[in-house]
Amino acid sequence: MADYDIIAIGSGHNGLVAAAYAAVAGKKVLVLERNAWFGGGVVTRELTQPGFKHDQHSMSHIFIQGNPMLVNDELGLKSRYGLTYLFPDVPMMSVFEDGRTLKLYRDSEKSAASIAQFSQKDAEAFRKVSAQAAAWLPMIQSTLYSPPMPVGAGNAMMDSSYEGRELWRVIQMSSHDHLCELFETDEVRMHFARVAGENLVSPDEKATGIGMYVFLGFLERFGFGVAQGGSGSLTAALIRCIEDHGGAVIASAPVREVTASGGRATGVILDDGTRHSAKDGIIGAIHPHLLPEMVPDMAPQAAKNALRTQITDAACITIHAALDAPLQFKAEGVDAVMVELMPDSYETLRRAFDDLRYGGFVRQPLIGLGSLSQFDPSRVPEGKAILHAWDYVPYHRPDGASWDDSKSAYAETMIDRIADFVPNIRDILIEAHVDSPVDMERTSPSFMRGDLHGIATTTYQSGAHRPTPELGQYRVPGVDRLYLVGPFQHPGGGVFGAGRATAQVLFDDLNVDFDKVRIK
Repeated sequence: MADYDIIAIGSGHNGLVAAAYAAVAGKKVLVLERNAWFGGGVVTRELTQPGFKHDQHSMSHIFIQGNPMLVNDELGLKSRYGLTYLFPDVPMMSVFEDGRTLKLYRDSEKSAASIAQFSQKDAEAFRKVSAQAAAWLPMIQSTLYSPPMPVGAGNAMMDSSYEGRELWRVIQMSSHDHLCELFETDEVRMHFARVAGENLVSPDEKATGIGMYVFLGFLERFGFGVAQGGSGSLTAALIRCIEDHGGAVIASAPVREVTASGGRATGVILDDGTRHSAKDGIIGAIHPHLLPEMVPDMAPQAAKNALRTQITDAACITIHAALDAPLQFKAEGVDAVMVELMPDSYETLRRAFDDLRYGGFVRQPLIGLGSLSQFDPSRVPEGKAILHAWDYVPYHRPDGASWDDSKSAYAETMIDRIADFVPNIRDILIEAHVDSPVDMERTSPSFMRGDLHGIATTTYQSGAHRPTPELGQYRVPGVDRLYLVGPFQHPGGGVFGAGRATAQVLFDDLNVDFDKVRIK
């Protein structure tokens, strides 16, 4: 007899979501985590000093707010398991070197007024963009939390109407080309170009134009969710749900191999040789580059295509700092969840991604930051604050140096840049923890080479072709009942709660009615 009904490899939030639905459906579930802590990219840890709770990877939860899992509280995460979100009035803003700011509010008219400081024409153009984002949002939202439709069918649907062809055009355009169509000022273009940058791609990259509409639609409809107590509160609520339904979530249990018999997944082998069997299926957060080694029975062509998936040129480096007092910006009214420190020109921003493409460092740090203790004081001791700041760097340093030996020096350049906007940063800095791209890869195999999206978000690695056409429906050819989750699957990196789609595929194979699996 099998040990469990369902075994999930990895405790990232996507795997936990799929496992939680299975547990609520009455399945005996085991979740195995390689680290000593849970959560993957959705984790809160005391990285600096006791009492300072840092979100090691994801800082705010944006796209999961439109997921029926939260909208309808399908798993009871909010009503039963303690998940609470705060929604600040200003989700995102840009701060320029001269002290001016541009804010995006949940209220589009407030955002238009902020843009009007730079150009009345751009403010009017923004109103049209906002209206279009709201019109497209229901359709976009409906595609994010269920298995993706075939690429050909999606393109044919868009090509069948004028509105669809307009959407298809924007999808294919670069952010830069589309922003130049819409806005006349570099400040406004730069502000929205950072949306593409946060997806680890240049605004000049083709097929990035739709990002602004997705970002803005969610920002205005839902806001940026700040999980009370830290990003890891989502992870904790999911684990409580699983355990409440008889499941087990175990740390320090790295999986070496998925076993199969007769073309069907049967269990897992841990690094120490321990074996666990599963009757109904395996849910695996397994990066495409690791899949063939961990799943030796998968179809050869599927394995070959998994190995050739591409990872983006731009990786992340992050500073987590404990602060003795709140940040004091030169600019007034800096009160956003996500704050973008803008370079000296739009050209500098664009050329920075060219630097990364050719394996170099950016010519001026492109720093985004947040200090969520201003919204959630429970994360720090009284009167203190935290800083989460990130920049883009190459995984392989052009000077040949080791990131382990040199990350502190690079962090100093980031702090120097932050000091241009926040004069008191060095006076209040108590301790900093720096995660290089190598560190990010160590904390989660999903973040291969420091890519928080697992693999690049190119058109040929999107939708039903993410990560490959063979793996785009969360199944693994050659090994039935093995189901994939992670940022390298549709809809991509970020906190989407995308394990819901994996659960739907799993339930289809088990003849379980997904729509009836709900917390009562």
